[in-house]
Amino acid sequence: MLTGQPEASVSKDALAFFISATGVDMLHPTTVTSNESFDIPAIVQALHDLRLASLEHRHRRNKPPKLPSRKALQEVLEGLSAALFPNRLGAPGLKEEGVDYFVGYTLDAALRELNTQIQLELRYSADTEHDKTPSAEAALNKARAFAQTLPQIRQLLDTDLNAAFEGDPAARSLDEVLVCYPGISAIINYRLAHELHKLGLPLIARIISELAHSATGIDIHPGATIGEGFFIDHGTGVVIGETAVIGRHVRLYQAVTLGAKRFPTDEHGHLIKGSARHPILEDDVVIYAGATILGRITIGAGSVIGGNVWLTRSVPPNSQITQAKTQQQAVSDTAQ
Repeated sequence: MLTGQPEASVSKDALAFFISATGVDMLHPTTVTSNESFDIPAIVQALHDLRLASLEHRHRRNKPPKLPSRKALQEVLEGLSAALFPNRLGAPGLKEEGVDYFVGYTLDAALRELNTQIQLELRYSADTEHDKTPSAEAALNKARAFAQTLPQIRQLLDTDLNAAFEGDPAARSLDEVLVCYPGISAIINYRLAHELHKLGLPLIARIISELAHSATGIDIHPGATIGEGFFIDHGTGVVIGETAVIGRHVRLYQAVTLGAKRFPTDEHGHLIKGSARHPILEDDVVIYAGATILGRITIGAGSVIGGNVWLTRSVPPNSQITQAKTQQQAVSDTAQ
């Protein structure tokens, strides 16, 4: 211990409260930054009262059920990714004769944990909507239905990998694209999350998408519909909204936004949720960095949208839209 420094200890109020609440009375000495009392019991009571008030406001009489776990779903995601691409995302040193065994074992573990997380979401939804408690069989049926989509997901991801490899001259191999490109990581999460979203599991789907968002800076809502051969180059700052529809062989660059132009409300001023409010991109569209596409508009097939364009109107197929053209259009609209 340094001389001349006062030894601090846990506040007596905090220690007494901890012992009374937990029954634990064998705490090791702990150093804190101050000897002053923080009035912990009063703060805990105030937080307790606020929780009860919040539950009452949401018309909940009982403690709300647990939410699906981000940590558990991260492990599920890693297991599913390893099963989809065992030779590149699976166990190191995996031999060819052991691949199928590894895939089976990994899938079994991942799907069992996913089933547990599905049960949590179904219980949470039932509590929120005041429905009867769902059966374990209902969760298992959803997990089984999701499992059957994995071969289709792998086929789609192969088209995404090919699109990235063919669309980026810096890509040296498909393996490099798979293990290095943030766009592919985000798309893997999206493809898995989208199937879960379609199965009526929006919370789990959103958590999986947000795990990719946190890791890559690419925000794809699991409700969006995206065709095969999708490529996000670089990717940081890309945002794709819930009701966006993206066709086949579409390419986006960094900082592209496919967003909503406005948020309509009902007669009570509440947001109307679920309405189609994001763009439609037809096949073979390319959107360059920084472009912002807003509203339920259609970008025709084969169109190219230049960098930093702000677009809120539909454009016909094979259009070439640049900042200069959008500025000219704005001037023409004003003159009319």
